[in-house]
Order: sequence, then structure tokens, then C-alpha cells
Amino acid sequence: MQHCSDEDSTTRPLLVVTASVDKMELKKPIRVDTDLKIAGAVTYVGRSSIDIQIEVTQVDKGIIGSVEADGDNQSDPIALTANFTFVARDSKTGKSAPVNRLSPETEREKQLFGESEARDKMRKRKREEQKGGLENGIHRLRAEAERLDVLLAEGRVFSDLPALADRDSILLKDTRLENSLVCQPQQRNLHGRIFGGFLMHRAFELAFSTAYAFVGQRPCFLEVDHVDFLKPVDVGDFLRFKSCVLYTQLDNPEQPLVNVEVVAHVTRPELRKSEVSNTFHFTFTVCSDTLKNGLKIRNVVPSTEEEARRILERMEAEGLCN
Repeated sequence: MQHCSDEDSTTRPLLVVTASVDKMELKKPIRVDTDLKIAGAVTYVGRSSIDIQIEVTQVDKGIIGSVEADGDNQSDPIALTANFTFVARDSKTGKSAPVNRLSPETEREKQLFGESEARDKMRKRKREEQKGGLENGIHRLRAEAERLDVLLAEGRVFSDLPALADRDSILLKDTRLENSLVCQPQQRNLHGRIFGGFLMHRAFELAFSTAYAFVGQRPCFLEVDHVDFLKPVDVGDFLRFKSCVLYTQLDNPEQPLVNVEVVAHVTRPELRKSEVSNTFHFTFTVCSDTLKNGLKIRNVVPSTEEEARRILERMEAEGLCN
């Protein structure tokens, strides 16, 4: 809001809404007995979009005294980083509205600007690739069909020959959890809609529970990947969260990864209608002590083409597909 202000009281105020969360990554465990410092800065702007980076820092207890003594807080270890994208809308028409430009000055500002610009170009390039031409589309379909067939091969064994299925694998549908709620007025944001942070909080709780039930031990959160806010959620909406373990990455035995997908649906039974409002992708691991005690994480197998496609989409987004 501060970046969009022109300090002119006659200017019509803009509505600034969250478009997406690019990534939120936990760098180190956060202590509950030590103060946190949260800093945010605008790193890049488009015509009507604003990229903001948030950093949460926490000084380790052992060095708090030395930091206070010399007044140097540059050594504050970064505990968490997050990148948000907001869009500005005209408060009357609801159409996109231009925002103030950004002129980076210091080397750090220029670095952040360059990183945000690169992410913006990557998003645009992916959109263009999805459109693609006919020849490119045919090639993508063939490659996708081959990868789908590989993913579904083991799922067919579970369906057709369950007694011979790999005991170290589990069907995706058997990892699902779900919860529901009716959105309340105290969960509103400045614009009267349900606060996006509340949705992320509830999605995280379900994702954590899903990973917990899947692993059999308390999981450790690593990151939440790109979150899209597709549709606004209003007070009184019947909201359903559905989760599953989408896939696991077991290449690194010291830090196996569990990727959990949570999809939020606004459901209107009287209209026989359900729409996706948000998608969330969380990554968890387990502590090394648990692995030393013989804990083994299972591979997740899709049983339908729709499940396999969702797995492929996430793997491509993470750069895991060749």
C-alpha cells in the first residue's frame, strides 16, 4: 500500500490484492524463546503488479550478546524467506491500475530486482510455452504420454495384481485427508474477503497432518511452493480442503522429501457447484534421528491418468522432468 501511495489525498485509493506466493522457504528451525525480526521490501514492479520479498531473521541465542554489544545486526541468520506477488485494482472499476515504478539504487536492490525480473520472465515464458504451436504441442503430447505410461505402470499392478504390488509403494488415493469449514467474519481482510493468510494457515495444518499420517513420525516443514489465489473466498462460504501426498523424492537418503498438495474448494450445495479457490504445494522431510532408527518412506503411485498428470505438472514446475 505504501508503494502505491502518491501522498495526494484526491487520488482514488487502489485495491491491492494477493495474486500469488512464489515460494516460502524455511532456512532453519525457528525458536519460540528468541525474538524474530521481519523485514519486507518491494523488489520489482510491472504495470500493475508488485513483487515483495519478506525475510524473517532470528539471532541465535549464543550470539545475541555480541550483536547487541557492537550494534551490528548484519550477522542475523535468515530463518525464512518468502516472495509475494500483489496486483493493484481500481477501487471503483475493479480493473488493473498502474503502480509507481521502481528504481533500484544499491547493489543489493539491483540484485533483488534482477532476481524478481527473472522470475517474472520465467512465468511469462511458461505461459507462452503452454500456448505453444501445433508442432510443439504434438511433441509435448507425445512426451507427456510416455511419462504418463511410466507413472501408471505400477498403479496398474496395484489394480490388477494387488498381491504382487511393491510393498514399499502406496497408492496416491490412500494418502488423502480432507476437512471443511464455514468462513467467519473475523477471518476477513481489509477488503471484506477471507484473508489469504488464514487460508494458507488452514492448508498448512492439513498438509502437516497428511505428511504426519503418511510418514508415521512428526515431519519437518521445508517450503511451500507457488500458491495461486484463483478466486476470492467470502464470509459464509463453505470451504473444503482436500490433500494428498503427490510424490516423494527418495534420492537423498539423509533428507527424503514428501510433497503434499492441498486444494481448497468453495462449495455451494444449493447450486450443485464447487470451484477451486486455491492450490498449495508443501514440502516436508523427517529428522535424521528418525531415519537412523530404520524409518522408511514409501513411494507414492498414481492409479488414474488425472493423478499422474498432476504429478507430472508438479515435477515439471520443480524441474524434475528431463
